[in-house]
Amino acid sequence: MTPAAPTAWPAEGARLLEPSISYALGAALAVTPELMYRPTPCGEWNLRMLLRHACESLAAFGEGIEAGRVGLDPAAEDGALAADPARAFRDRAGLLLDAWTGPGHQRQVVDIAGCPLTPSVMAAAAALEVAVHGWDISRACGQRQPIPRALAIDLLAIAPVLVPRIGRHPLFAAPVAVAATAGPSDRLAAFLGRSPA
Repeated sequence: MTPAAPTAWPAEGARLLEPSISYALGAALAVTPELMYRPTPCGEWNLRMLLRHACESLAAFGEGIEAGRVGLDPAAEDGALAADPARAFRDRAGLLLDAWTGPGHQRQVVDIAGCPLTPSVMAAAAALEVAVHGWDISRACGQRQPIPRALAIDLLAIAPVLVPRIGRHPLFAAPVAVAATAGPSDRLAAFLGRSPA
């Protein structure tokens, strides 16, 4: 059974996006050119591939907030992303935060392939995506920096609504079992198919 949607999406989306971006940007500080081919918790992706995907996600969320729609095809890799994926990630994270705090987030609906989504739900989805990829980046860099406790608890509350157990493949792997004593950061990562061990 899927839990009921949180009743405070606008507050949740707005409140969670900034700390998620802040956490991910902190994790990205550890990225160096020498680490680009290190494995990540994301299946067969190395760090360079993960950063490229994260940049595409950030751009899509920003497009949704600014233009009111999200295209289904990612843009071609630009020179900045190819030359320095970590810097491109930091730049696009800043652009997403600017888009959210600008007038675009006041729009009523964002269109994704004909499906309407409120900007507040989009912000919540972006917060989840950015924080978990920050966790992935931290792991790939050998830092193991957890998602801040309060943020992870809030993201755990909305994750089952955004990523239901049914129909999540191939975007997300099945949830991974964790110890009952696992903290909220590890529980969130495990819910999204990552092994905290």
